[in-house]
Amino acid sequence: MAQCDTCGNDYDKAFQITKAGKSYTFDSFECAIYKLAPECSHCGVRIIGHGLEKDGTFYCCDHCAEKSGVKGLKDRI
Repeated sequence: MAQCDTCGNDYDKAFQITKAGKSYTFDSFECAIYKLAPECSHCGVRIIGHGLEKDGTFYCCDHCAEKSGVKGLKDRI
C-alpha cells in the first residue's frame, strides 16, 4: 500500500500525480486538491477550475479579483 502525502492514510488504491517534476501520492482527489490546487487570494477557496490569474496571483472568479482591486479580468463563459 502507498501512503497519502496529505493525510498519511495507507491505501491500496492510492494514485500518483507529478507536478513540476515532483511526484505526490494521494488516497483521494480531495487530498490532491488540498495539497496541489491554488488558493484564491481573496476568499481562500481552492481553485479546481480554470480560475483567473493576474501577476502570479490567483482568484477563483472575477468577483474576487475585483474585490481585491484587480480590474479587467473576466470569467470565461
